[in-house]
Amino acid sequence: MKRVIEPGLPAPTENEEQAALIEWAYIEGLRRPELMLLYAVPNGGYRPPRTAAILKRTGVRPGVPDLCLPVARPPYHGLYIELKRRRGAAVSAYQKIWLDRLREQGYRAVVSYGWDEAREEILSYLDGGVPTTW
Repeated sequence: MKRVIEPGLPAPTENEEQAALIEWAYIEGLRRPELMLLYAVPNGGYRPPRTAAILKRTGVRPGVPDLCLPVARPPYHGLYIELKRRRGAAVSAYQKIWLDRLREQGYRAVVSYGWDEAREEILSYLDGGVPTTW
């Protein structure tokens, strides 16, 4: 069930959503060890131009999804999640391209709005369920 944000209340930032998801995964990982493999891809955020240039030269790519769970669940090789805040977030053209290409390679690649939607996606994936947010 999706959590509803009351009108007028600010939506959590994407960073807050991701931190909540990682905290949940750490706690839930005590029961489901495969969740300990969930990791963030630190592609976003502001960086000074020199740092950005170094990262670009060493492989950072725009549009790569925020999170990866490298746990195979047939027919998928793993799960990628582009995590967005609940309101006011859009998927960029680069992100759409990455999600499509990952799907073509046999990954489940989804966009989730809010940490709880991402949690449900992860649980569905681990339990062999049908994608819910494509």
